Amino acid sequence: MSEHRIADIRVRRIGFSRTPQTLRAHLVSPLSAHPGAEPAGGGSWFGGCALVVVEVETDSGLVGLGTAGGFSAVPATVIEEHLRPLMLGADPFAVERNWDLMYRSVARLGVSGAVLAGVSGIDIACYDIMGQALGVPVYELIGGRTSERIPVYASRLYALDDLDELAQEARRWRDAGFRLVKQRFGFGARDGLAGIRRNVELVRTVREAIGDDVELAADAYMGWDVEYALEMVKRLAEFDLKWLEEPLLAHDVGGYRRLCRESPIPIAHGEHQFGRYGFARVIEAEAAHLLQPDVNRVGGITEARKIFALAAAHDLPVIPHSNELHNLHLVISQQNAPMAEYFPDVEPDTGNELFWKIFEGAPVARDGHVELSEQPGLGLALRTSAIEQLTTHV
Repeated sequence: MSEHRIADIRVRRIGFSRTPQTLRAHLVSPLSAHPGAEPAGGGSWFGGCALVVVEVETDSGLVGLGTAGGFSAVPATVIEEHLRPLMLGADPFAVERNWDLMYRSVARLGVSGAVLAGVSGIDIACYDIMGQALGVPVYELIGGRTSERIPVYASRLYALDDLDELAQEARRWRDAGFRLVKQRFGFGARDGLAGIRRNVELVRTVREAIGDDVELAADAYMGWDVEYALEMVKRLAEFDLKWLEEPLLAHDVGGYRRLCRESPIPIAHGEHQFGRYGFARVIEAEAAHLLQPDVNRVGGITEARKIFALAAAHDLPVIPHSNELHNLHLVISQQNAPMAEYFPDVEPDTGNELFWKIFEGAPVARDGHVELSEQPGLGLALRTSAIEQLTTHV
């Protein structure tokens, strides 16, 4: 039992820094099954909140920072109405007990999605507190360094109409030293054969731009079905993709299992899978070649460590979604995490750039790698002016 107690928990709902145009252009997604389904009035189906920032303060004055992912304000409500009253007075070092307490308290709400993201934000902040209190980085608390620096891949390359512009962007990431880049598809089943050809041209454009010495992955963001995905992997086989990411909705474990058996391209997913129980089902069904959890969605660092262990027991690599620091501390401390995703600090984007704006401390990629500091905790600090500017009341 530590000498620290949780005295307060605060949440901030962070809005988009500008309208995310990449969500309005060609971007295959779950809503691709319903053309024209964007909300009336020009809003995005993502909603008005891109990120929830969580601050956990102790009675000794330490403040731990975490985030709740998923592009929703719902985790903030879960924290304010359900988790904060429960966690006041708790020992932030008692992460296993605290996690189980929070999980059981929201079980009736459905322990997945935005609910589990709320648990994640508090859990991550408690690790930040522990690291600060002990004077060590979080990665030292969960295994220590397995490497001096982390290889990262450039994650952007949206489906542009202008293929020359797409090629130019791809060469820019290659020339910056990234040895792997990931692009997005723009079309799904409702776009017919023309959409299939346009998807192929998107991949061909990037492959020709980066050459054969840079690896390439591609993301369908849950916008396809099994039959469409099987047709696409057949047509994309010639481009030597490192993986095809998230072609199906997360619940379709049977579909993912079939893809893993029949696809010539490795299948990756997990960004929208939640908790160790969800990942256990995927692993047991042999329904992924690569797992991609995000720590601020799956239940925080406490739960993510269990997911990494499950994956390690089956020799599965884990490459988390996003380069927020909670993910990087896991990657550098776990032997089955070969690299990390890297969202460059550019915009307009989908909101993935926001952590660059609101936090100080995120490591910048150099020559396709990032290095973590030895600062205690996560190594994060809030940019007060940006937080105030981007805080929304949705």
